[in-house]
Amino acid sequence: MGEWKECKLKTLGRVVTGKTPSRNNPEDWGIVMPFVTPSDYKKYRKKAYFSERNLSKEGVQRLKNKVLPPKSVLVTCIGSDMGKVVMNEIEVITNQQINSVIPHKEVDNNFLYYSLVYMYDILRVYGGDGTAVPIINKGDFENIETLLPPLPEQKAIASVLACLDDKIDLLHRQNKTLEAMAETLFRQWFVEEAKEDWEEDSLLRLVQLVGGGTPKTSILDYWDGNIPWLAGGDIASNHKSFVLNTEKRITENGLNNSSAKLLPKYATVISARGTVGKYSLLAQPMAFSQSNYGILPRIDNCFFFTYLLINYVVEELQSSAYGSVFDTITTTTFKENKVPVPTESEIRSFEDLVSLYFHKIFQNKIQIGNLEKLRDVLLPKLMSGEVRLKI
Repeated sequence: MGEWKECKLKTLGRVVTGKTPSRNNPEDWGIVMPFVTPSDYKKYRKKAYFSERNLSKEGVQRLKNKVLPPKSVLVTCIGSDMGKVVMNEIEVITNQQINSVIPHKEVDNNFLYYSLVYMYDILRVYGGDGTAVPIINKGDFENIETLLPPLPEQKAIASVLACLDDKIDLLHRQNKTLEAMAETLFRQWFVEEAKEDWEEDSLLRLVQLVGGGTPKTSILDYWDGNIPWLAGGDIASNHKSFVLNTEKRITENGLNNSSAKLLPKYATVISARGTVGKYSLLAQPMAFSQSNYGILPRIDNCFFFTYLLINYVVEELQSSAYGSVFDTITTTTFKENKVPVPTESEIRSFEDLVSLYFHKIFQNKIQIGNLEKLRDVLLPKLMSGEVRLKI
C-alpha cells in the first residue's frame, strides 16, 4: 500500500463517548445546544446540525467534557442503528450510544468520516458479540483499525467524495424549496383564494382510489420480474418524494394472476394500514400491496394537483384512521373528508403551472440517484487504495 499505514482509531483523534443528563437534573434540558441520539440520524444525510432535544446552559456546563467541536465524526455504536456516521456542523453533545472522534491535526475530518462510512460492515461485526443488543464499547471502538494515507492524499480523496455529497445535498435542498413553493401555490389557489361558489363535497369527487394486492409469495414465477412492487417500507422511505425503485419486483404473470394492479407514472400512493399517511409519487409505473392505496385524479393527467391535495388533507385522514390492532384508512375515510371542489379549468390551469416544479424535482431526484451510485462505487475503491489519486 506504499505510504498507507494501519492505525487504530484512538491514534487518529480523541474518542468521546456521550452521556445523557441525569433524571435528577431536569434543568439540564433547554435550547442552547443539540443533544444528538441515534434516533436523530434518520433526519441526517452527512451533516448533523440540529436534534430533537437540546440542552440548557446548565446541561452544557455539567457535560462540558462531552462537547464535540464542529467537524467531529459521530458513530452510532448500539442497536439496529449500529455503524451510522455523521459529522456535526456545530457544537453538540451526544448520548452514550454514540462514540465520536475529534480528529488530530494530521487527520482530515472528511477523510475520517468516509473511512468510517466505508467500515460500516466492520463496525456491525464488532457489535455482534452475541449479546441481545449489539454494542461497541469505547475500548473496542478505539482499537478498530483503519488505513491512513498521508494528509495530502487524505484531502484529495475526501475532496472527490465530498464534492459528490455536496452536490447531492444541494439537489435535496433545491427539491425542498420547490416542494415548498408548490405547496404554497396550492394553498394560495385553493384555500386562501377559494371561491365562494365552489361546492364542498367528498374528497372522492376529485380523486379515485385503487386497491393493491400481493401476488402469492409461494409462486416463484410471480416474483423477481421487471415490474416494481411497492410495500409500505418503500413509501415510508420516500415520504413526500418520488419513488424511483422498489425493494421487490413482480413478473407479468404475478400482475395478471393476482389482485395486484399497476399504477401509472406520477400516481400518488399512500400507506393505509399501520403507519398510515405516508405518501409518495411514482417515478414509473408500479404495482403495490394491499396495505396501501393508489390515488388517481378524476380529471385526466392532473397528477400533481392530486398529490398536493392529498398533502393538504393528510393530517385529517390520519386523525380519522381507526382499528383495533392497526390504524387503518378506509374508503369511508376518504369519502367523509369534505373539500371545496374547484372547476376543471381551474384545476387544469394549476396543473400546467405546478408541473414545472415537479418535473424539475423529478430530474433532480434522478440526478441524486446517479450521484449516490457514483459515490458508492468510488468510496470502497478510494478508501481501500485500489484507486489512487495523483497529488
